Amino acid sequence: MGYNLAQKIIKEHLVSGEMKAGQEISIKIDQTLTQDSTGTMAYLQFEAMGIPRVRTKKSVAYIDHNTLQTGFENADDHKYIQTVASKYGVYFSRPGNGICHQVHLERFGVPGMTLLGSDSHTPTCGGLGMLAIGAGGLDVAVAMGGGPYYLTMPKVCKVELRGRLRPWVSAKDIILELLRIMTVKGGVGKIIEYGGEGVKTLTVPERATITNMGAELGATTSIFPSDEITRAFLKAQGREQDWVELLPDSDAVYDEEIVINLDELEPLAARPHSPDNVAKVSEIGKIKVDQVAIGSCTNSSYLDMMKVAKILKGRTVHPNVSLVIAPGSRQVLNMLAQNGALADMVAAGARILESACGPCIGMGQAPCTNAVSLRTFNRNFEGRSGTKSAQVYLVSPEVAAVSAITGVLTNPMEFGEAPVVDIPTEFLINDNMVIPPAPEGQEVEVVRGPNIKPFPVNVPLPERVQGKVLIKVGDNITTDHIMPSNAKLLPFRSNIPYLSQYCLTPCDEEFPNRAKENGGGFIVGGVNYGQGSSREHAALVPLYLGVKGVIAKSFARIHRANLINSGILPLTFENEEDYDNMELYDELVIENAVEQIKAGNTIVLRNITKNKDIKLNISLSERQKEMILAGGLLNYTRKQSENK
Repeated sequence: MGYNLAQKIIKEHLVSGEMKAGQEISIKIDQTLTQDSTGTMAYLQFEAMGIPRVRTKKSVAYIDHNTLQTGFENADDHKYIQTVASKYGVYFSRPGNGICHQVHLERFGVPGMTLLGSDSHTPTCGGLGMLAIGAGGLDVAVAMGGGPYYLTMPKVCKVELRGRLRPWVSAKDIILELLRIMTVKGGVGKIIEYGGEGVKTLTVPERATITNMGAELGATTSIFPSDEITRAFLKAQGREQDWVELLPDSDAVYDEEIVINLDELEPLAARPHSPDNVAKVSEIGKIKVDQVAIGSCTNSSYLDMMKVAKILKGRTVHPNVSLVIAPGSRQVLNMLAQNGALADMVAAGARILESACGPCIGMGQAPCTNAVSLRTFNRNFEGRSGTKSAQVYLVSPEVAAVSAITGVLTNPMEFGEAPVVDIPTEFLINDNMVIPPAPEGQEVEVVRGPNIKPFPVNVPLPERVQGKVLIKVGDNITTDHIMPSNAKLLPFRSNIPYLSQYCLTPCDEEFPNRAKENGGGFIVGGVNYGQGSSREHAALVPLYLGVKGVIAKSFARIHRANLINSGILPLTFENEEDYDNMELYDELVIENAVEQIKAGNTIVLRNITKNKDIKLNISLSERQKEMILAGGLLNYTRKQSENK
């Protein structure tokens, strides 16, 4: 019985555990990446470990999220990251060099290697044949220090791509179709591996669009083979020496298989307010459009931008539409400027933004009230754009560009001949905005601005865990709900006390005050609690507010791991009726908490207010139990070091 792609890389990097789905394993990490929204916390945590130098093959710190500098806060964070990276052996990608996932794909990704990133869209590099996983900053800090990354061995789902995409249909439509089939929770506990003859028709940037949005499936990661197409891409980037062939065995076995016939697809859109609310553009109809935003780590490659430029050339953006375009990297922007495509975009009426995340994370370009905004991004959660009443649709660059001209959502198949763009045989190489770290042993002063505050660290689990229900929320609560990430708050990612004033306020404006007044307590949630971003602020801020446990119907993978890392109990209902019966201010207590954690995966919680015992599940590995007992990963790591 042969191995599939994912199993081959895991086997090569396996440190502990057996490759059996559902069992905890640990793997060696070759590369890490951080970005500035999560990076400051990751480096503060790395410093706290006392390790003198990173121990990975390559670690890169990117500045791509908080690039608006309306005050000193973002610039201070950038300076801290640059200096701490220099001191500890991390390469530093300066502001303006591009979005971490796009730049890493272009300049640093290596087929067959493992990549751990403090951003949920790290699986973008799966388009190169990497095992690339998003995680919380503390997990990345441990990996930078040479520690293994622990995860539950996922099932592997094969997606067989058959046929070839028709003109005007794009890679974005492939992943939207898979989201329609699997939903935003359908990938939890799985790696999505792409195969079939259709793979050979897709370029690396197209593959990366698909693996990027595997995060929206809830998948651990997504991966394509490393083949001759991968080799050609790396050769064009001047990195052919990094290429290795990586294919599944002919008798590889998968836990699940899904078939997508590419030639049957047509342009799709994810309607408000979820990436899996997918329908055909032709069925949605010609709704009026107010804004079009093209870019993000999903669709900002040279190929995407050239298609957009060809559609816009000689035409004018509709007078009722605001069109903004953000090339994903300086390489892309530079090439567009050299070949005249940028001039075509500007002439058509597009506003060119910095090569950064920008509007995708709510950092500028919020739509007007009640606007319809078409975006080539990966998430359309309510309010994420910066305007709560906006209706955000996720579409391909082709649909976006055509609709920007017509002023209404338009099926580009009605628009005439589709643009044809060939991938370059040689990209423009200029890495002068990537700063290597200082030589080992050289003195480097780490600069910390006044906005950088200490992060909270939990205490060992007490015998008695007691508190009130501080909030009760529904299904699919995102990390944007838990810790809003808009243009006003992003500058304070290094300031947990300040952020705590806004925790869960999209759900209940009184939550922060209620948590403080009651000395902390419990959060009660529904299905897929914590979906979306990898930001560990969604765990660290509740920890700061005294949250002792989250009781939900189910959790998103990364957020559950972040809760454990923070020493917060991630509890699930054994009987979902108990969710229905819980109410705000119910007094809850877990007696003999330490013994219960040690004993197994069932926790008995007493609802004192209702005079009722409730059975909850916690499902922890032995290592995770030790982490919870120690009060989180940092305490656990220190304890392990002391015992060596």
